Amino acid sequence: MSVWSEVGDRVFLRRYRFFDQQIGVIAGDDELLVVDTRSTHLQAEEIRSDLRALSALPVGIVVNTHHHYDHSFGNHVFRPARIWGHVRCASRMQVVGPAELATLAAENPTLAADLPSVVIDPPDHTFHETATIEVGGRRVELRHLGRGHTDDDIVVLVPDSGVLFAGDLVEGGAPPYFGDGYPLDWPETASRLLELVRGPVVPGHGDVGGRTFVEDQLAAFLAIAELGRRVHRAELSLDNAIAAGPYGPRASREPLERTIAQLRGELD
Repeated sequence: MSVWSEVGDRVFLRRYRFFDQQIGVIAGDDELLVVDTRSTHLQAEEIRSDLRALSALPVGIVVNTHHHYDHSFGNHVFRPARIWGHVRCASRMQVVGPAELATLAAENPTLAADLPSVVIDPPDHTFHETATIEVGGRRVELRHLGRGHTDDDIVVLVPDSGVLFAGDLVEGGAPPYFGDGYPLDWPETASRLLELVRGPVVPGHGDVGGRTFVEDQLAAFLAIAELGRRVHRAELSLDNAIAAGPYGPRASREPLERTIAQLRGELD
């Protein structure tokens, strides 16, 4: 059974088996901040229950690292907490949230019975590039570094502990999801993330890493972008690019096809 682990001064993680997801908690003097809220109200209630073993402090703030359902559909359970996210996180949740519920039901039938009770509750505190917030007298920085996994990814930096929550801009133990990502932008965004690394880097899923972890992720993003450019320039076939991809043949197809679509101007 997973338990809370302290990855930095009063910064805690709990790793949930469903989607191998890392949920973060930052403790201030009189309140807690929760990073991401999982996929359903029941999963969010599990976080709330597990928090009792960690602290008696209330959850005053929630941060969504991006709009995807596994990071935001538990939001409503934590009200009246203030919920922070990128401005496009809020708008994306409103526009695509119902379709994401349908996708979740189709891909995870065991959750289908829980989904009618999910209340899609977007962030009510939003920003475009940077925001500094206080959690019980403790400073936390929120930054949008550019497009990557989505167009609304943010990172959460805890300066006094050196911990960086990276959301799904990096992922441990599995290739990142490129389904609505921006492969040509992702390397620059990852480079900016690397500049912020001072200690542990917490991915949205998988093992916690550090500088080398982010460097390895960046190298893979650069490889995907370059292979896609070579296909676009007719220097390499798509099949050969997929065979040479950094994630293996099965997992490299989607990011390469997405790269080519972006080079063709087909992505917004």
